[in-house]
Amino acid sequence: MNEMENGKSIQGLMRQIWLFTIIRTVFHTSYRMVYPFLSIFARGMGVDISAISLAITGRSLIGVAGPFLAPLADTRGRKFCMLLGMIMFILSAGLVGLYPGYITFFIALSLTSLGAQIFLPAMMAFIGDRSHYQERGRLMGITELAWSLGFVVGVPIVGWLINRLGWQIVFPIMAVLALVGTIFIVFQLPNDQGNGGHADGFFGAFKDVATSSAALAALGFCLGITVANETVNLVFGLWIEDAFQFKIAALGAASVILGIAEFSGAGFSAWVVDRLGKERSIQAGLMINVIACLVMLVGRNSLWIAMTGLLLFYLSFEFALVSSLPLLSEILPKARATLMGLALAFFSLGRAIGALIGMPLYKLGFGANVIAAIGFNLLSLLVLVWVHPEVRTSHHMISKVNPRSER
Repeated sequence: MNEMENGKSIQGLMRQIWLFTIIRTVFHTSYRMVYPFLSIFARGMGVDISAISLAITGRSLIGVAGPFLAPLADTRGRKFCMLLGMIMFILSAGLVGLYPGYITFFIALSLTSLGAQIFLPAMMAFIGDRSHYQERGRLMGITELAWSLGFVVGVPIVGWLINRLGWQIVFPIMAVLALVGTIFIVFQLPNDQGNGGHADGFFGAFKDVATSSAALAALGFCLGITVANETVNLVFGLWIEDAFQFKIAALGAASVILGIAEFSGAGFSAWVVDRLGKERSIQAGLMINVIACLVMLVGRNSLWIAMTGLLLFYLSFEFALVSSLPLLSEILPKARATLMGLALAFFSLGRAIGALIGMPLYKLGFGANVIAAIGFNLLSLLVLVWVHPEVRTSHHMISKVNPRSER
């Protein structure tokens, strides 16, 4: 590939990166909007809030199926799985627009989430296939901005729409946006055929992960870092209320901090991770997270010190998590989508474990949550050592492909 063709390929990849970011913003908005508008959805459907909570639980449970579909992206191709996820999202969101009610809401919440979980590993694998490892952190980091954009941009727009047109209008609008994104994927992404299937069948890629010490260590890292985060994340609102008796203003400030920190962490990772190095970036993020825990512990009697610690805590977690994605994507290139799907599942499992232990720890005092978070962060740092050697000997540079040549 000559220099001109390579330049066109890079430009094409960047257009795809921004397309992915917009699509993910729609996905994440649909996921995050439920929490602030919980009571509005309940009133609109004439059900109790507990019924909406049940729908959220159902969404979490069906999301477990996502990783088991990830090998499709390794065998049938990245584009096939991205389109499958998009179509699932469109149909389930559109269903609420046609038949608004609790049953369709329940179905839509579950299947839009499943569609996103099918889309994401395939998207990450697509970026991994067509980017050099040395610049992959920037590319993946850009798409990760969508998580915070869903909160700071998407959710306010949803609130405006609900206020003007009612809760039912949100889902068909998202279906239309996803449909537009699907059309762009059809025409902008190359047709890839996957790797033709694994010698050991559909679940052979899982065998590859299970027999790779680096892959298993990486999944352990995913688990540890999210347990650490959720152990504090679950109770920080209670802590602010109990410690400062300043519930409304303090929790409002904490929400602003959360949005700023998520966006800043992902953006800073996209900017610096390829320059600093993936492992060093993760290590720096985890160490800053430990420092943030100590700041919250030492300054727990000062609201401003506590908020500073909280800002560092969320920023450093997002930075470390986003920085880990390009590293994860290079461990098993032939089972890239499968491993990325499992990584997403272990992130979710870590949050579940953190939520399980967070409240009992809080009964011992917020310091117990902070110390637990420090412990899990240090364990994650230790596990990261086992990821490093195999990644270093892996194929770090996947040649870029001219998108036009594959159509």
